Amino acid sequence: MGEYPTDEELKRIREWDYKDGFEGLAELILSIWHWPDYAELKDWKTDEFRNEYREFRLATGGWSGNEDIISAMSQNTLFWMLCWESSRRGGLYIFRIPKVE
Repeated sequence: MGEYPTDEELKRIREWDYKDGFEGLAELILSIWHWPDYAELKDWKTDEFRNEYREFRLATGGWSGNEDIISAMSQNTLFWMLCWESSRRGGLYIFRIPKVE
C-alpha cells in the first residue's frame, strides 16, 4: 500500500513525457496509490475505431495523497487530454491509455 506521495513522485507524474508511454506512468501511479484495491489497469481492448487501449481506473477513497496524485495527473496536460475518459462524484476517475507503437 502506497504511503503519502513524495514531491519527487508528484513531479514525475506532472512531467511524464508522452514519448515514454503512458503505461509506464500508470505503473508508477499503481506503485504509489494508497489502497491498491482502488486502482486497476485493465488488459488491452479495442474500441469501435480499432484503436487499442487499456482502461485505467482509480478511486481516491477521499484520501488526500490519492487526491494529490490525481491533481498531478491533471497538470500533465497531454496525458489528461489524451487519456481522461470520465470522473464521477466520490473520486472515481477512468482513463484510456492508448497503445503507442
